[in-house]
Amino acid sequence: MADILVNRVAIIGCGLIGASWAALCASRGLSVRAFDPAAESLAALPTVVNRLRGQLAELRADAGGEVHLARTLAEAVADAEIVMECAPERLDLKIGLLMELDLVAPAGAIIASNTSSLLLSDMTAKCRNKGRVIVAHPFNPPHLMPLVELFGTDPVVLDVADAFFQSLGKVTIRLKREMPGHVANRLGSALWQEAVHLVAEGVADVADIDKALIHGPAMRWAVQGTHLTYHLGGGAGGIRHYLDHLGPSQEKRWQSLGRVRLTDEIKAMLVAGIESEASGRSIADLEAERDRFLIDLLKLRGHVA
Repeated sequence: MADILVNRVAIIGCGLIGASWAALCASRGLSVRAFDPAAESLAALPTVVNRLRGQLAELRADAGGEVHLARTLAEAVADAEIVMECAPERLDLKIGLLMELDLVAPAGAIIASNTSSLLLSDMTAKCRNKGRVIVAHPFNPPHLMPLVELFGTDPVVLDVADAFFQSLGKVTIRLKREMPGHVANRLGSALWQEAVHLVAEGVADVADIDKALIHGPAMRWAVQGTHLTYHLGGGAGGIRHYLDHLGPSQEKRWQSLGRVRLTDEIKAMLVAGIESEASGRSIADLEAERDRFLIDLLKLRGHVA
């Protein structure tokens, strides 16, 4: 694993994503300064971070880094080498915030936006030093999920950021060009669209569609992804055989995939289906169940967060 190349991290925005990053960075021994304009979010951060560090301790010994609460944005980024922007997903907000961060952050600091869907070129519209601003999109929850999607315009900045995230135990991918939703969210959105279509068409209940994914494709995807899965689906001839002999059947399925809109009727169907599937379990219960499985899966794969 790569050596830690960064010692001081600023977290801007202390919601779910920001708290998760703060916990991971501190557990790796980094000095973290966090700021959120919402006083209640900032005040709650230490409690959330301590809980998440408890999860991380199951995977790797905690290196004892500290999380400091900053009173202002400028104080948070004063000596930062990496600034993690974790503000809400609103373009107007991110344009203004990234412009301010570009003005007050140290000249050599990398500013990493955790945007899940916005374009870097749009968000940096008012930045002077656009090259040091990158997209670094994690999967939720970032302290456990390995993936970080990277995009930027300066290859040197990207190299440094890539090495930093790998030093935190992350698996990075680089986009060759920017795309709304990047890679992983677009894949997830495509799958969910078809899942909603199946609900809308009365093919199966919400819970059964989730079961089909969990106990079917998702198990193989967690091992080898979708392209290699189809490569094995071609038998000894691999993907070439699959494309030549089963490609037409795949195209037929593609042509039958649904295009749906989230009408009030479909929303109601989804809400009712989720309420039935959750069976009274709260969001906190479901998050705890998810995190327990993620930790066990990471252990199985030999991956330390």
